[in-house]
Amino acid sequence: GEQQRLCLARAFINEPSIVLADEPTGNLDSQNSKLILDLMIDLHRNKKSTIALVTHEPDVAKKAERIIVMDDGKIIQDSMPTL
Repeated sequence: GEQQRLCLARAFINEPSIVLADEPTGNLDSQNSKLILDLMIDLHRNKKSTIALVTHEPDVAKKAERIIVMDDGKIIQDSMPTL
């Protein structure tokens, strides 16, 4: 978990225009998961960064502006939930 937080901190410090995140909260406890998600949301809203995030956690996906569900490499659902 600590190494994962360090990698994410390094990625966010430069305020990138695009962030590709594969299970960024996968090895974190709930408190650190919330912190990381809040930072990503802030980066998107305030710095206009694009965030492409892969997750298996429905609670994480619910925070997205757009959710694309894939199965066997094919898109089976594409939605824009109301936040």
